[in-house]
Amino acid sequence: MIHTYRTHGTCSREIQFEVNDGIVSNVKFVSGCNGNLQGIGALVEGMKVEDVIKKLKGIDCGGRGTSCPDQLAHALEEVIA
Repeated sequence: MIHTYRTHGTCSREIQFEVNDGIVSNVKFVSGCNGNLQGIGALVEGMKVEDVIKKLKGIDCGGRGTSCPDQLAHALEEVIA
């Protein structure tokens, strides 16, 4: 199942991803810093949801109080809630 999360406070507008049996896959960001966001998607591919949240939650971008990685952590928290 593909999940879609509308981001808040970031250059990216949306994150699409899948979670199957607690494993993250197929992460795609809409807009934002394309190369960096593709890198994040590649790095979290196959990771456990909890591990991704632990690594990415709280990362700040330019004093915004959030970032694209932080928004992915929030999106994953919603899925497992």
